Amino acid sequence: MSITVRTARTSDVPFIQELVEPYVQERILLGKDRVVFYEAVQEFRVAETADGTVIGCGALHVMWEDLAEVRTLAVDRASRGTGVGHALLEHIERDARALGLSRLFCLTFETEFFGRHGYAAIEESIVAPDVFVQLTLSPDEGVAEFLDLSRVKQNTLGNTRMLKKL
Repeated sequence: MSITVRTARTSDVPFIQELVEPYVQERILLGKDRVVFYEAVQEFRVAETADGTVIGCGALHVMWEDLAEVRTLAVDRASRGTGVGHALLEHIERDARALGLSRLFCLTFETEFFGRHGYAAIEESIVAPDVFVQLTLSPDEGVAEFLDLSRVKQNTLGNTRMLKKL
């Protein structure tokens, strides 16, 4: 299958939300209102077929000077196992390197997929105490999940915290 990975546009947001919805129903990804996708559209990459059909998405969310999170990586069910997720993750990692980031974090049920791409499970805190304090000031729920704050525990149950050094 021939696909192209590119930076998302606002016109992609309905397709991104449609791709994510089945994973939300299965409690694999957290649901988001459409406005949240529009607010974060510049973080998203999409995979599209030659005819322009969006079949995958993923986001790169910068958290600190050297650290970002891979978020909302989703592939259309019919396209799973065809390399779409790999292409998206590869593009996100390339963008992370271009930004000067050296570590990528994810919170995932898909440990085998991320493990094949060099991510390893982590238990301990991976930021210095002074950075931890600064990150607690973020209103972003994903940052709270990264920090393993008690107020978001219900969102993280069963997920594995994974990290890759670029």
